Amino acid sequence: MLLQVLFLVLYCYSSWAAEVRGPAKPDSLRFAVIGDSGTGDRPEYEVGAQLAKARETFPFEFVVMLGDNLYGAETPRDFQQKFELPYKALLDNGVKFYAALGNHDDPNQRFYKQFNMNGQKYYTFKPRNGVRFFALDSNYMDRPQLQWLENELKASGSDWKICFFHHPLYSSGDRHGPSLELRAILEPLLIKYGVNLVLSGHEHFYERIKPQRDIYYFILGSSAKLRTGGIGVSSELTVKGFARDRTFMLMEIAGDQLHFQTLTRTGALIDSGILDQLKKVK
Repeated sequence: MLLQVLFLVLYCYSSWAAEVRGPAKPDSLRFAVIGDSGTGDRPEYEVGAQLAKARETFPFEFVVMLGDNLYGAETPRDFQQKFELPYKALLDNGVKFYAALGNHDDPNQRFYKQFNMNGQKYYTFKPRNGVRFFALDSNYMDRPQLQWLENELKASGSDWKICFFHHPLYSSGDRHGPSLELRAILEPLLIKYGVNLVLSGHEHFYERIKPQRDIYYFILGSSAKLRTGGIGVSSELTVKGFARDRTFMLMEIAGDQLHFQTLTRTGALIDSGILDQLKKVK
């Protein structure tokens, strides 16, 4: 454990996320995104260090976790090695993490205080007027969860509705691919109630999908795990794909625009852009 803490400190001060762009507007909502992160291995610590460094330029308020938050055992020591230490600098500065459950996660993670799930497998939170997040359990998309989601979407009144869950509805992955059954039951609700953005993991790469039915889709499942070359190179779905290193995202909502940056564990910028509520990518 001492060696891991020492590595984290040294890495934070020897690395610089030189390509991180500062906020577009001073009053915007800023957050980070990680997925498939809970290995406890060195790449996870490197991503955690880059996140902490990026926050000096891009002061995000919280981090969204897209599932597979802990691989393998889930003892108190595992929570420490696979979450608390890699992101210690952020946690010490009061940054909150909001988790969704992945297929490798024990559902009892919902009781872990630092994941802010409040004992629920699916939940919603509103960090700012006009923006609401919906964390779903894509492992078991049963009727009660769908009814809950419909009720919450219908009542939200938010300009930005953002869903995050583990299994992607669209994917160019050569191993898992899209979750077609999940898409069939979930997508109609997303369309009906004007969801703007969907964030998923599961595939161990980064992919920005062409807007589907006026919804933006991102896959970010490579914050610790990586499947090199696992993304289809000729997919018509893909705007940008990257499967050569671990990644994380920075997002900012400023009025009717969402700015995003995708970076690697070395701080290299591999994708960026602006999404607007008219569903056009600039």
